[in-house]
Amino acid sequence: MPRAPVRRITRFTVMATLQAARARHLGLPQDSAYSWGLNRAIFYAAAKRGFSGGRTAPSTDGVGSAPEPAKDLYSLGNDEAYRDPSTSSLRFTIGGETQTPEAFDRQVAVRFGSEANFGRAWAEAMSIVSEFDEKVLRSGRDFYGLVYKPRRDALVAKWSKEFHPGDVRDSSTPG
Repeated sequence: MPRAPVRRITRFTVMATLQAARARHLGLPQDSAYSWGLNRAIFYAAAKRGFSGGRTAPSTDGVGSAPEPAKDLYSLGNDEAYRDPSTSSLRFTIGGETQTPEAFDRQVAVRFGSEANFGRAWAEAMSIVSEFDEKVLRSGRDFYGLVYKPRRDALVAKWSKEFHPGDVRDSSTPG
């Protein structure tokens, strides 16, 4: 994991971690699961902003950027993301940028302060998703409503306290 200034844990961090754990639980290889998790976190952040700000995100409901070729669409249950056809491994792309495991490390895992800390959070995320049946995990709407949303702020607060005890922030702060 690259060394970088410690940044706080946000809802984005929680979304990326839980989405990656979801993808891993549903059978994607670890690196592809990290790509999926970062992709979905970026997608939801863009959706929250209304896909504005110059960069647009592909969407499965016709909102966002111009459609990419259907052959590059990957489905994880009823959730879809564009895959990067130029990579030999399964990697996902949004807004013309491929989400790599290295990007996951730089944008998500580094926020936990160390590889060991991220490992503990990852184990917790895997435990959380394992509590749900495959039907819930295969539904983007159910995953968001039943897995992520009810625990997002609690995980921001818990992980912030556990991994950044001197920098605990209000968990209701959007992120």
